[in-house]
Amino acid sequence: MGRAMMEDQNMREQAKMLNKGGKAFEEEQDMGRTYHSGPVIMRGPMIPSSDSNASLLSADADTDWLHMDPWRVLRIQAEFVDGFGALAELGPAATIFGSARTDEDSPDYRAAQRMGAGLAKGGMAVITGGGPGIMEAANKGAALVGGKSVGLGIELPHEQGINRWVNLGITFRYFFVRKMMFMKYSSGIIVCPGGFGTLDEMFEVLTLVQTHKVDTMPIVLFDKEYWDGLFDWLLTTVRDRGMISDLDPGLVVRTDDPDEAVQVILQNRQP
Repeated sequence: MGRAMMEDQNMREQAKMLNKGGKAFEEEQDMGRTYHSGPVIMRGPMIPSSDSNASLLSADADTDWLHMDPWRVLRIQAEFVDGFGALAELGPAATIFGSARTDEDSPDYRAAQRMGAGLAKGGMAVITGGGPGIMEAANKGAALVGGKSVGLGIELPHEQGINRWVNLGITFRYFFVRKMMFMKYSSGIIVCPGGFGTLDEMFEVLTLVQTHKVDTMPIVLFDKEYWDGLFDWLLTTVRDRGMISDLDPGLVVRTDDPDEAVQVILQNRQP
């Protein structure tokens, strides 16, 4: 009887040691970054070398794509259905665009957080691209005051995914579906300093409004110094050569005041 008890105790000790070792092993192992492919999450060796946008736009050498595009169409359709379904009852909303590279201690980050909070307090949902930087700041501002904080993310190889301040988030495979959601559900746009992605989004909005493809909406450019050089070029070189028509002076507001940016949007809000 005593021997059996000793053997049982030894087995328990060995089990504890194995459990501790396994826990230590789990803690030491890092699966690396997380990759989102629609609703699917992948890590480590499961991450593909290209994303959906790259596959769609690639110049295929063979004709296998003939058999794949019909399925892509269905997947694109599904993204539209998911987006419309998630956002249809959102209510009045404004989008804040800006760089993913802006640090938390940056004045632009603090300004975006203040604008997100101001819009939410004014009864509007705040929509961003769902990433870090300016997007995170705007979502944080809205979330901290109890507002609707929306993140429309995009599947990219090097993105971190939806930031933690989003309380309604969707990840899209295709840029054009995501852009549709920004435009359909926003009644105002604030553009903070940013790079190519931000410029793309800004010019998309300006083009659609200027060509009357969407209803006129307030467009606010925050940080006048950042935007002045670009608009000086647009309103001189580009316009003087007849490449664009005159911009409606009431179409774009440039300001250094976060509160003014919010008021411009709230005064023109749509139900």
